[in-house]
Amino acid sequence: MNKIELLAPAGSLEKLKTSILFGADAVYCGGLNFGLRAGADNFSVEELKEGIEFAHQRDKKVYMTLNMIPHNEELAQLPEYIEEIRGLNLDALIISDPGVFAFVKKEMPEMEIHISTQANNVNWASALFWAEQGAERIILARELDRDEIKEIAAKTEGKVELEYFVHGAMCISYSGRCLLSNYFVGRDANKGDCAQSCRWKYHLVEEKRPGEYYPIEENDQGTFIMNSRDLNLAEEIPELIEIGLSSLKIEGRMKSVHYAAAVVNTYRQLIDQYYADPENYQADPKLLAELRKISHRDYTKGFYYGKPGSEGQRYESSSYLRTYDFMGVVKAYDPEAQEAVVEVRNKIFKGDELEFIVPGQKTFTIRADYLLDEEGAEIEAAPHPKQLIKIPLTEEVPIGSLLRRQKEN
Repeated sequence: MNKIELLAPAGSLEKLKTSILFGADAVYCGGLNFGLRAGADNFSVEELKEGIEFAHQRDKKVYMTLNMIPHNEELAQLPEYIEEIRGLNLDALIISDPGVFAFVKKEMPEMEIHISTQANNVNWASALFWAEQGAERIILARELDRDEIKEIAAKTEGKVELEYFVHGAMCISYSGRCLLSNYFVGRDANKGDCAQSCRWKYHLVEEKRPGEYYPIEENDQGTFIMNSRDLNLAEEIPELIEIGLSSLKIEGRMKSVHYAAAVVNTYRQLIDQYYADPENYQADPKLLAELRKISHRDYTKGFYYGKPGSEGQRYESSSYLRTYDFMGVVKAYDPEAQEAVVEVRNKIFKGDELEFIVPGQKTFTIRADYLLDEEGAEIEAAPHPKQLIKIPLTEEVPIGSLLRRQKEN
């Protein structure tokens, strides 16, 4: 049995490297065009080259999104863009539009193609159709339950790979093809510019009673049209593997470096623990608890156990739950001095309790009994983003490990 792939988001070059270092088998990213995440940093051609080289040196893969649904004027730009990326040695392109698919098949016949979740793949016949056209993988819609996934896997076995989202934000309308953002503010979700209008607070106003606001839900806080909780299927890893999926996908190209590190690290360890002893596997509660330390909305199982009712939505608030702050990244370690060189991201104070997120390991906490600046002078605080400081650390950790600090109540 081939080991299932863990696929992670890479909204920037730093996030790509972080996801790889923390255990992703592959990452997906967007270029400057056609990629459906206008708010992400996205990648220039030079950054793509660097990211692909970084991944391939570690036997990891890089998939690039080309999953916009283009209008004629945008489609006219596709040939030039294909020429720009032709020599990058990408491992696959993620595509949703049939016209884009046909063009890439003709111009880059050697390129592996994955069919985006934007193509709304919710049945086995659709999966087989794309396989017959030459697609190597189908990214299944989030709106599938486990029995539907099992049936699709059984009827497509050996013909096409299947990928499924296991963690992150849930888009409303089939796999993100949403019109609310376009309607309210002219920002097209299908071109990567979603304003997340489904999560705004709404009241009802009757035309002849201006100024009289009626809550759609019976409370005085307003409500939300479809404010989904975040997906979390970490406890379902054994069944997801046994169903016959090829890849487990984490959402979040626009999320933080802290998110990428913590979520990838958790799923990597859970997956590895399952393969090490499938018969006796039980999800480690301490690892599962890591997913509550990142910025997230209340969690849901999505559609996995059937269509969610109101419990799948959160009507009282659209805000994130944030219990920890991302504090810095380890850039080096001095074994003689037993000090870590840290690039600061949020203000660190002498005496802080700092938790380390280390690839392939459980987190641990230290006390910053002293802080040193780059010249070795002791300081009381490190207030500047990207400032380099030294903190005491008795055991070596890999470069790229992260620090965080629990928020005060």
